[in-house]
Amino acid sequence: MKFFVHTYGCQMNVRDSEAVEALMIAAGHERARSEEDAEIVIVNSCTVRQKAEEKAVGKAGNLIAAKKITGLMGCAVKRMGEDVFKRLPKLDFAVGPRCFGLIPHIVDRITAGGERHVIETGADEVPDGIGAHPDSSKSGASPFQAYVTVLLGCDNRCSYCIVPDVRGHEYSRPANEVIAEVKSLVENGVKEVCLLGQSVLRYGVRNPAWRDGDPNPGGFKEAFPRLLHALNGIPGLERIRFTSAHPKGCTDELVRVYRECPKVCRHLHLPVQSGSDRILSGMGRRYTRDEYLSAVSKLRTLDPGFAVTTDVIVGYPGETDEDFEMTRSLMEEAGFDNSFIFKYSPRPGTRSALLPDDVPVAEKERRDQVLLADQEKRGARRNGLLVGSVRRVLAEGPSKRNPARWSGRDGGNRIVVWDVKEGVVERQGSLVDIKITEAHPQTLIGERI
Repeated sequence: MKFFVHTYGCQMNVRDSEAVEALMIAAGHERARSEEDAEIVIVNSCTVRQKAEEKAVGKAGNLIAAKKITGLMGCAVKRMGEDVFKRLPKLDFAVGPRCFGLIPHIVDRITAGGERHVIETGADEVPDGIGAHPDSSKSGASPFQAYVTVLLGCDNRCSYCIVPDVRGHEYSRPANEVIAEVKSLVENGVKEVCLLGQSVLRYGVRNPAWRDGDPNPGGFKEAFPRLLHALNGIPGLERIRFTSAHPKGCTDELVRVYRECPKVCRHLHLPVQSGSDRILSGMGRRYTRDEYLSAVSKLRTLDPGFAVTTDVIVGYPGETDEDFEMTRSLMEEAGFDNSFIFKYSPRPGTRSALLPDDVPVAEKERRDQVLLADQEKRGARRNGLLVGSVRRVLAEGPSKRNPARWSGRDGGNRIVVWDVKEGVVERQGSLVDIKITEAHPQTLIGERI
């Protein structure tokens, strides 16, 4: 039967959907080109914010009305449990984020006329088929880029975040399993991998990731730098990225990996959330303003051009004008290359939801716009320093805005756009040198060398 997976949320959800696609194809099903062509549609849900959950549930409801065999998977299922069938009485099945390996079996039972309204929420199981990747020629997957999950779950327990409740405790996949998966991807044409974890620098903390006797030519004591060093040695792999990070993981060994392993991209997404120690403490972030800036300083001492991006929440309960200005000044001092600003909204089930949401909506919006305007100026200034330099870019394909141009990303995850020269045949997945001639807050323009 033809199936389609519709995904909401983060890169972890994208990767889970890819695994489900591969498992469904292995079970004999065919990937449809669109929801309309599919007989089975699986909606992968996000629950980090209420609106994201509502979108996924609403999409599933529309599919049920269109008389598709409909399943809901992911974080919203874990949060709602059996209540999912109160909101969607005609839903065929619901599966939590660590149970997606069961989907092909559930679908086969349903299509054979078996039980419907099946729900599997699981606890801290490791999903079957977590390393499965769909054939890029038969799916929407990139033929040269791939996500690889290395850490499941999260134990950080930030006050505003429901992820630990829906994705469970941390579990680090065995390093030999991750290395084998990356080698297999490279053999199939992948040039760049992005390692995924809710707090990926905690890889190997809760459970051992390496076995006694595993090679350790770099002599690393920490599991994640050791993994990066091992992947750097895989022939044919060009780039290694990872997300998302926590300042506590910015150790000397991590900096050493950046120095010694040229395939590890010099870009780190390092959420800060606030520049006020008082707010950071209330959030349960486990670092201070100075400790965060020290982590950034380590990276920029290694390389002044090191790209650091971040997440920030405005309007957290109790955030005063002074707290906000401290966030604003931290962002300027850190010199972020890009920032993603979120207006606080309470999430039921989290500690912060018990606090009064006392920053007015209009003030949240004002603070949001101030930080966005600051970042536009900062991004233009940071990118302006690159004019005249030559950037090594992984070619991704024709620009969406102008098909006569191509675009890709440099090692700092910056978007680079260039004109295609007459007689030059660009190839997806190739590394090209682009001389930067023009800089914008979010984009670099250049010419092919």
